Amino acid sequence: MNKPTTSAALRVIESDICIVGNGAIAKTAALGLAQAGLSVTLLGPPSPPPAPAAADPGWDARVYALNHTAHHLLSSLKVWDALDHTRVAPVDAMIVHGDGPHAGGLAFDAYGAHTNALTWILEDRNLNQALDAALRFAQNVKTATGRATGLLRDGDGASVLLDDGTSLRAALVVGADGAQSWVRGQCDIGLDYRSYNQCAVVSNFACELPHHGAAHQWFTGADGIVALLPLPGNKVSLVWSAPEQLADTLRAESAQQIADRLAVFAREKLGALTPLQPELVRDFPLRLIRPHAMTAPRVALIGDAAHVVHPLAGHGMNLGFGDVAQLIKTLSEREPQRGIGDDRVLARYARARKEDVLLMQVTTDGLARLFETDIEPLRVVRNFGLNLLDKLPVLKRRLISHAMGK
Repeated sequence: MNKPTTSAALRVIESDICIVGNGAIAKTAALGLAQAGLSVTLLGPPSPPPAPAAADPGWDARVYALNHTAHHLLSSLKVWDALDHTRVAPVDAMIVHGDGPHAGGLAFDAYGAHTNALTWILEDRNLNQALDAALRFAQNVKTATGRATGLLRDGDGASVLLDDGTSLRAALVVGADGAQSWVRGQCDIGLDYRSYNQCAVVSNFACELPHHGAAHQWFTGADGIVALLPLPGNKVSLVWSAPEQLADTLRAESAQQIADRLAVFAREKLGALTPLQPELVRDFPLRLIRPHAMTAPRVALIGDAAHVVHPLAGHGMNLGFGDVAQLIKTLSEREPQRGIGDDRVLARYARARKEDVLLMQVTTDGLARLFETDIEPLRVVRNFGLNLLDKLPVLKRRLISHAMGK
């Protein structure tokens, strides 16, 4: 390592916790840990120049279905009330459609689950704007920008070294830097990786008929999984988990052509679909990533750095919020003689998250495998299973309670 040669290179920024990442999970963790009485340094990449403000920013193609765990956490941090609620849609019902001529079906609703909403759909931009506003007034949170080049750990703490020579010194480093986590890589944490050979194609549409707050999901077999999530007004957000060959075709099509394809699924329930922004179609690859550990000496992983699951249940972000809530709880409840980077404290965090994460990994992976197989006997069995589950209210209530994060 080159020796620092300037005064800037000798700069050391100290805090209790250094969080590496600049997404919603990283920002929420910074706010929550600071409100728990810990000093935090939040490290993100250099900020791009601000884009000119648009009179009408349109609807963000990336949306999240946040459950009650996320809602409670964001409410406790005073972030939920800061959202633009004209752009948040509560989900009152979830309707799952099987495939084939004898398609099964499964439906959940908020009334049956004894709650005011099953989940809430909101845009990535809306969430991050509220988090950024909260961070501007947060006590005990410092922000740093730069490219991390090294992670040093010893018995007293850890240091994240930046490319300008700055050292971020902390008792604990939290990796919230996504699926390709740099922090995880620095800790030599192995992982299991598998591509689903699918891409999630996302876009937004106006619908001819009211959606009544219902989220629809169609398991189509050969064409993947189509989800239409309610947005405020007569609008829906598409998440189409499409096999790569179909995804390549969709990528080359216009939003209107995609809307025409969706008619076979959506016309009966939602009528004709019209693109909100014809040019706005995005896609991203789908994969399963299972790191072999959520912690290392002086390090804890949260969010996609700790686990990546198939989006068919919409709970990847919710797992991340669950990580944040549990990390705050574990650090707050530690014995007075134990530091926040103590190995036993971090082991408690990992144990507390193990069951929830494993259950979601197994469930989403199993469903993705089950419904991607286009074999008639298996199609009959899975449609029968959907219909049977729909007629078992006790089991349905347990499933939806878990999905809501209760």
